[in-house]
Amino acid sequence: MPLHPVILAGGSGTRMWPLSREAHPKQFLRLMGEYSLLQDTIRRLDGMQDIATPLVVCNEEHRFLVAEHLRQLDKEALAIALEPVGRNTAPALTLAALMLLDEDAEFASGDPVMLVLPADHVVRNTTRFQKLVEDGTAEARKGNIVTFGILPDSPKTGYGYIRKGDQHLPKNGVESFEVAEFTEKPSESVAKQMVESEAYLWNSGMFLMRASVWMGEIRRRRPDIEGACIQAHSKLRRDGEFYRPDATHFAQCPSESIDYAVMEHMGKGTTADEGAKCLVLPMDIGWTDLGAWSSLWEERARDNGGNIIEGDVYAKSMSDSLVISQRRLVAAVGLKDVIIIETPDAVLATHKEHVQEVKELVEQLKLEERPEQENHLEINRPWGSFETVDAGDRFQVKRLTISPGEALSLQMHHHRAEHWVVVKGTAKVTRGDEVFLLTENQSTYVPVGVEHRLENPGTLPLEVVEVQTGSYLEEDDIVRFEDRYDRHIRDNT
Repeated sequence: MPLHPVILAGGSGTRMWPLSREAHPKQFLRLMGEYSLLQDTIRRLDGMQDIATPLVVCNEEHRFLVAEHLRQLDKEALAIALEPVGRNTAPALTLAALMLLDEDAEFASGDPVMLVLPADHVVRNTTRFQKLVEDGTAEARKGNIVTFGILPDSPKTGYGYIRKGDQHLPKNGVESFEVAEFTEKPSESVAKQMVESEAYLWNSGMFLMRASVWMGEIRRRRPDIEGACIQAHSKLRRDGEFYRPDATHFAQCPSESIDYAVMEHMGKGTTADEGAKCLVLPMDIGWTDLGAWSSLWEERARDNGGNIIEGDVYAKSMSDSLVISQRRLVAAVGLKDVIIIETPDAVLATHKEHVQEVKELVEQLKLEERPEQENHLEINRPWGSFETVDAGDRFQVKRLTISPGEALSLQMHHHRAEHWVVVKGTAKVTRGDEVFLLTENQSTYVPVGVEHRLENPGTLPLEVVEVQTGSYLEEDDIVRFEDRYDRHIRDNT
């Protein structure tokens, strides 16, 4: 029976705002090179023997991002499970386990061992990672829960810790320990004592366990989570490449992490009545959880002054800092230990010691319903993306980029008209009963109330400037008649 990766891609990444937004969180960002963190997580499995394609659990709002990032790798998922609302990692893993155990599912495979991976980690030594996963899989097949502990190199306060118990001596000689205790993020003084004792490892958040073992533990520790997930899974339906649990029952599920729901209660179980035995394998794999901007500064290559500079940046007399500019010139003089992140609609400036407080800032932006918390100016859609260039009283200007072979829905608007100018590529336009092509520098006009569609029949991206005019210009003024992504059935995205 193959090993089944379960990739948890539902995080919000608030501490890495403003690059990470609610609609485009950090797991979809290319922070470490040409691949996104999600793509790196998937690629980390390449070359492993007897391993299934991954089951990805993500927020419903990110479904097309996940599908597109898989497509860019020319890979498929076993399934993409959609959370109607975010409920943290314990319900996400429970839903994945139920899907893998479902005898009626086309991808069911008995009681597989799940390799649980967060989608936002960095692993430098992939070969070593794969070897330790293979070693741990043997223990997980016996009914144990296996977690991976990272050998600490400093007293980090942003990580959870695992206290090692008695050494576990399996026949294959793999070094592992029974877990004595899971500890949440400690204070700096406590973290220093933990590291100096050499009895603790960082909690990586990666696990190996049989699907049935997880269900047994969640039933024992949190039957409320189990019950809500079972109800949601009972009405699971397929929607193309996506799988949707019942939204009402899933929304009733408590929001809890794997650690809080199960792991911190386990300790050292040794009998069936006490639950599964939990083992920890020490890992030295060049691991980082990119949980804050300071983590990225530590992980990336720096110049002679200890700086990471990206984009249009002028820096003078600056040291040990991270400055990223996406669009505008950023000038920084005489600074040390700072983080400056510029995006087209927001700028973050903070000292490295205060990066954890960015989460609180984002929570305040959300309370105030600021759009900068949710979206970038460039917003992804399954057909491509659009960016608002300018807006004012009764007008809005957008730049649309439509991927080759893709199309917007057949739609109409009650309150606005649209003017389209083709900047690059060839557009196929449906306007009422007319269907015609527009090439570069050509334009057309769509009156209020007329059905219309914009398509890219070519092999290169199509770029169109859209000028909207009218009394109401919000995105919810869309009536869809046909849509290849079925959005006319469910939503207005």
